Amino acid sequence: MMEIFRLPSENGIPPLSVHRQKRDGAPVLYVHGASFPAALSVGYRFQGRSWMDDLNARGFDAWGLDFAGYGASARYAEMDGPQAGNAVGRAPVAAKQIARVAAFIAQATGRPRLSIIAHSWGTIPAALFAIAHPERIERLCLFGPVVERDAPDDGAGTPDPCWHLVTIAQQHARFVADVPQGHAPVLIEPELEQWGPTYLATDPQAFDREPPSVKIPFGPMSDAKEAWTGKLAYRPQNIPCPTLLVRGEWDSVTNDDDAQWLLSRITHPVRADAKIPKGTHLMHLEWSRDGLFAAVGDFLSREKE
Repeated sequence: MMEIFRLPSENGIPPLSVHRQKRDGAPVLYVHGASFPAALSVGYRFQGRSWMDDLNARGFDAWGLDFAGYGASARYAEMDGPQAGNAVGRAPVAAKQIARVAAFIAQATGRPRLSIIAHSWGTIPAALFAIAHPERIERLCLFGPVVERDAPDDGAGTPDPCWHLVTIAQQHARFVADVPQGHAPVLIEPELEQWGPTYLATDPQAFDREPPSVKIPFGPMSDAKEAWTGKLAYRPQNIPCPTLLVRGEWDSVTNDDDAQWLLSRITHPVRADAKIPKGTHLMHLEWSRDGLFAAVGDFLSREKE
């Protein structure tokens, strides 16, 4: 059964929503990416089964965080204002939210350490958290991580917006962009038949807009842009724990060169790379998710190395 906790505002961090599917095993926290929260990712059930369910079946105490600005967590005050302004929800701020939730999980479970599964942009604040709090982190799974590239910064000098709007059509286009032309759909819901309306429902004002859309922080996009222009927010050499990089065969966000860049810089002796066949950047929404779940579950289940 899903439990939802509401953490009050603390040290400038807005109230946060934390999801739990309880088991007696070691805690695992899922950290979402740039555009959709825990209930639409680790907690979303396709054909009656979610990633949280899979983690529970493997004996783990499964947790999910909604960053401020997403899902059931509070929005940044700036998101009620004009779109122009400083991007909210940057990785250093998000890392402090992870630390807030990790402390809550430690208190709730009596276990001082936890493992983290982080997706896409969420890998940046997750890595920042792990580096800042080595005493809290057991294992780190980086699913489709955003890593450093050396692209030119064509937008230098142009300020990023505070927030942006995302429609279901935009999400769908992004979700299917990496599937080879002519290949059968790999999304479990090819047209996001149920996922789409559920996503829109995470923003109470979504249907006041035309087309309906979800307002989310722009900070993750700013972090990704900086990473791809040579300014990743953390140094992989400083990751203090066993680390798995897991990605889909067709993932353009984390291609083979990206994986090599990251793995060659992680200095912890326990590091692994798993590439899942016929998967994209959104494997947790695709038929390839069983391979993803197995790779992550097996890594988390290893004895201490």
